[in-house]
Amino acid sequence: MNTNNLIGYNYTKGGKAFKAIDPSSGAELAGDFYTVGLNDVDAALDLAEKAFETYRYTDKKTKAAFLRSVAEEINALGDELIERAMSESGLPQARLQGERGRTTGQLNLFADLVEEGSWVEAVINSALPDRTPAPRPDIRKMFIPIGPVVVFGASNFPLAFSVAGGDTVSALAAGCPVVVKAHPAHPGTSALVAEAIKKAAEKHQLPEGVFSILYDDSYTMGEALVKHPKTKIVTFTGSFKGGMALLKMAQQREVPIPVFAEMGSINPVILLPDALENRYAQIAEQYAASIALGAGQFCTNPGLLLALKSEGLNKFKNALSDAVAKINSSTMLTPGICKNYSKLSEEMLQEPGVSVVGRSGGLNTDKSNQALPIIAEVSASSFLVNPKLKEEVFGPYSLLVVADYEVQLQHVINALQGQLTASIVADETDLVKHKSLIQSLTNIAGRVILNNVPTGVEVVHSMQHGGPFPATSDSRFTSVGTGAIKRFVRPVSWQNWPDELLPDELKTGNPLEIWRFVDNKWGKD
Repeated sequence: MNTNNLIGYNYTKGGKAFKAIDPSSGAELAGDFYTVGLNDVDAALDLAEKAFETYRYTDKKTKAAFLRSVAEEINALGDELIERAMSESGLPQARLQGERGRTTGQLNLFADLVEEGSWVEAVINSALPDRTPAPRPDIRKMFIPIGPVVVFGASNFPLAFSVAGGDTVSALAAGCPVVVKAHPAHPGTSALVAEAIKKAAEKHQLPEGVFSILYDDSYTMGEALVKHPKTKIVTFTGSFKGGMALLKMAQQREVPIPVFAEMGSINPVILLPDALENRYAQIAEQYAASIALGAGQFCTNPGLLLALKSEGLNKFKNALSDAVAKINSSTMLTPGICKNYSKLSEEMLQEPGVSVVGRSGGLNTDKSNQALPIIAEVSASSFLVNPKLKEEVFGPYSLLVVADYEVQLQHVINALQGQLTASIVADETDLVKHKSLIQSLTNIAGRVILNNVPTGVEVVHSMQHGGPFPATSDSRFTSVGTGAIKRFVRPVSWQNWPDELLPDELKTGNPLEIWRFVDNKWGKD
């Protein structure tokens, strides 16, 4: 396994050596990884800046072929990639095989997007020389890439939100070189995927520096990457504390830059009375599984259940308690994450008015870093006066908030901060009776879900994975789906330029055959 930085910058093994840890056993894994220094950050971003001057103009067919080749090289890694990711994350084989499919699927999706070309939103307003009282000049506009992107790999998705994950692929699709700071929890997995990107880049003769990866097991180099003058954009998936630290660093620069940070969400679920009365057992099974999925280490795990007092709710609570009790503990990604989950979940149970609805009894005592699913309960009145109860507990924990009447439940919703998702569990009669509750959800969430769990984020054109602060740093953008490309571009207008000096997408002859908005109507010409 090549653990040097790949493609853009091959650094010497002069930094501190560290090893990956198997979280299920605490054992060190094979392979030494070396931390980088400030000179390594400079070198990687110097190469990225040079690569940008070429890569930004790379034709769309070559960029699309490059992305497809990355997917092919990742698949060619076969069992080696899955086995290494299992060892470093404690995640099961089936989960990681699915995540690999998502990773390669989004690479191919963005390849299709780049090849089709309409995402640049080319707009042409032809000159009107005879317009009175003043003629109109010829004006044309489209999106162009901004420059080198720094991607912080996520801990909870070693493939789909990491080295070749959604941030990297959407930045490369836009025409921006990428420097990845590998997450220290899965450096071996990161090295394998980086090698796949290296092979694909070399196959298509892309410029040196179009992609680089740096290893570091501290926070020092993260600050250097954000504050480096050649970094133009930063992406991050992780904690609120980590995301806010990066945002402040970016704002303190001489030239501030955007940080697109996904910082957590408790993903409220409103359980309406008729649905609970008619389907309480099914809903309990469904949500117990969603809360515990991946040891609760998804950004979309339902961490907050909201309901009105009713007989159906009592039946649901009993069924939920039974369902959670049957779920075994799961290995968490790192010892630090597991320790934090145990601490925060137990602290929540000590808050005034909080009681336990149910908890898992199936502890895997032969493994380390085990998380037991817990469902707690509190009244709406206690929830409204206790800010701590609104905080995310990263892990298989969820809090049921019980309101006495609908207006009180509305107050609970209004008190929530920005969320990635908000869900409604309802029958048709509920949808008629509780319209005001339902309508308020778009104020707090980026994705509003009916009768489905929030876990499971489809990589499609219509996906919005981003919500109002503090779920994300900018709710206008998504980190999943083809809309993610818009984070790495800016609009530019060209006025009165001859056709031959314009980008291909704006030339009148339109040799690329893409959809454009020409003189007030969409079409291909």
